[in-house]
Amino acid sequence: MPKKASKIGRLSLTEMKNLINKKVGMSVAHDLTKDNPTEVKQWIPTGSRYLDSIICRGQKAGIPVGKITEIAGLEGAGKSWMASQVAVSAQKMDMDVVYFDSESAIDPGYLASLGVDLKRCLYVQATSVEMVLETIEELLGSNDGQMLFIWDSLALTPAVSDVEGDFNPQSSMAVKARILAKGMSKLTVPIANAQSTFLVLNQLKTNIASNPAQRIEVMTNPWVTPGGKAMHYAYSLRIWLTGRKSKSSFIMDGDDRIGYQVQVKLEKSRFGTTGRRCSFNILFTGQSPGIQDEESWLNALMGSENIVQSGAWYTLLYKDGSSEKFQSKTWTKKLQNDKFRQRVLELMDDEIVKKYDQKMEKVTN
Repeated sequence: MPKKASKIGRLSLTEMKNLINKKVGMSVAHDLTKDNPTEVKQWIPTGSRYLDSIICRGQKAGIPVGKITEIAGLEGAGKSWMASQVAVSAQKMDMDVVYFDSESAIDPGYLASLGVDLKRCLYVQATSVEMVLETIEELLGSNDGQMLFIWDSLALTPAVSDVEGDFNPQSSMAVKARILAKGMSKLTVPIANAQSTFLVLNQLKTNIASNPAQRIEVMTNPWVTPGGKAMHYAYSLRIWLTGRKSKSSFIMDGDDRIGYQVQVKLEKSRFGTTGRRCSFNILFTGQSPGIQDEESWLNALMGSENIVQSGAWYTLLYKDGSSEKFQSKTWTKKLQNDKFRQRVLELMDDEIVKKYDQKMEKVTN
């Protein structure tokens, strides 16, 4: 029988922490009052200030560093466009970007036009789920720098058994879900400790009731995402993108459709904001492709007592009691004025971030 270690008296928490970390061979025990991997210290901007403002209660945020995030959407809802915006922001924060692509649809020229530095973006063809997870594990163990891993997309990446097997879906049922369950259990802690970020793009699929008892659930939640339940637990943040089918949601240039309005819902948030919503436009082409960020701010502030609407005219109220009139068509031009812009940004923080925090404070108390 192995000899039990003799007791040497009561250990301090610091001594226990050092003992555990020495036994494991890595830092897994932490003092929660000091620097620890559970706390999100950095956020990667999404390209939409409106979205960044609703992600974390009490502060302007973005994609959480050290965590796993899902951006899921309907076809053409803007998942890859949003991922490109996140990549640009990550590179500005001195992070390297590793882009796993299962769809072979990335256009380097378009990425560059959005601001992505191709010299700091490693493109990897996602040949299998196992390959993606194993590559991330290898890079986390070999690179000291912060990394952003983008997986586009989970839904279309096959398992090895899918590639080597037949086309019968029954022959590999639930294989991908089991692989992901094991992969997330292996990667969650290393991602947090490396202060890297895993952004998973996924597809929203129609939630079909298999029996009458599920019909009510389908009515309240019409969408599901592939990958299994393990992914739902691993995600710290789930951003779902949908859009209206009406023509009014399309952005037209003559007879050409150049963009559309995206509806955003936080399906899950460990930052106290599950269920919050926002919307913005995404342009595919033109002089400024990508998220129309500033254009969405007016919609975000509708209902504020500091922006009063009267017909086609709006009035912005300043703290000193002065005011300024404008129309929606001159909104972005008005934002070029420093005083006007600063007041709008103050209202974005007050109306979207602080008031929600105060509201939730009252609810919890």
